[in-house]
Amino acid sequence: MKKRILAALLCTAVTVTLLAGCGGTTSESTKDKKGEEGEGAAENYKVGYATKTLSGGYFVKLNEGLEASCKDLGWEFVSMNADRDADTERANLEAMVSQGCDLIFLNCVDPDSAVANVQYCVDNGVPVIAVDGGCSEDADLITTVYSDNKQNGRMVGLAYAEYMKDKDIKALMISGTKGDVAGYERRMGLFCGIIEGKAGIDEEDAWEAADVIEQALIDTGKASNKEADFYILGQGWSGWSEDGGLQAAEDLITANPDITTILGENDDMVIGAGVAVSNAKLENVDLVAAADGAQRAYDLIKEGKYFATGENSPILVGQLAMDIAKQVLVDGKTKKDFETVTMTSALAVTKDNVEERYDYGF
Repeated sequence: MKKRILAALLCTAVTVTLLAGCGGTTSESTKDKKGEEGEGAAENYKVGYATKTLSGGYFVKLNEGLEASCKDLGWEFVSMNADRDADTERANLEAMVSQGCDLIFLNCVDPDSAVANVQYCVDNGVPVIAVDGGCSEDADLITTVYSDNKQNGRMVGLAYAEYMKDKDIKALMISGTKGDVAGYERRMGLFCGIIEGKAGIDEEDAWEAADVIEQALIDTGKASNKEADFYILGQGWSGWSEDGGLQAAEDLITANPDITTILGENDDMVIGAGVAVSNAKLENVDLVAAADGAQRAYDLIKEGKYFATGENSPILVGQLAMDIAKQVLVDGKTKKDFETVTMTSALAVTKDNVEERYDYGF
């Protein structure tokens, strides 16, 4: 019966909108269903999580958090790992549908191939919420839930600008992979926040200045904003890994030993770059990540060896995704009741707040 109810609900959705807190109404069928069991009675729903990988602390903690939240609600939880294979992901989703899942969380392998996979679920009456990684815009999702990459980077950039004040920033930019949207958003946020804070301009102008920095990096591998005393002496691509960060920074440090700062798009790369800084016996070089939230980075922040990182918490992403799932399954809301993307609040984690944010890390 649940499948027929959900299918009917999904057929009424016309536009793709998604964010928690938007208005919506409860369907009559859901009201009737709840009424049959008594006012406020909990339904034993079955929820699936199709993840692209369980390799890495973030992915493990997100999986654990979703499972724990389902357990707290008395819901059944099924998790399947595609191990970064798109064909396996498709098979996993088909299995979840056949097993009677009422809703599926998806952290997709490939944004484009995920479109047909999501449509398969929806056509069979199972709504899908994307978590952490987004699908291509044609995917018929309830919403996509993740942290705010741009604003996390901006918050960190603003904090670092305040710390550096009138001092020059001579940085190396350690990036993940070319063309990656999350990496682009994170470094753009860093550029925006640093320029906004040090040049004393408004946010809109700072985003425009960040675009100039990004284009200069593409064209020449270097960039600067003189009004902010902000100079990027080189950019290295490190594949999101600690070893990659180490290797990229080693090459860049050899050519540019006069640096004040390592900027990076995640904690692993920045930690690796920090090893290169130490090996080169450079002193007073700040380590700054646009976003991540690894607890070992938090440990370094506590020790004064790492300036800041943006809060990309799998716990908060999971909690927000579960709240939306409850609104869909229990309250009968559909994708028209949400924004296309639902993001957790942006925050720079520094020595001032690392203790209170520690348990949200991974």
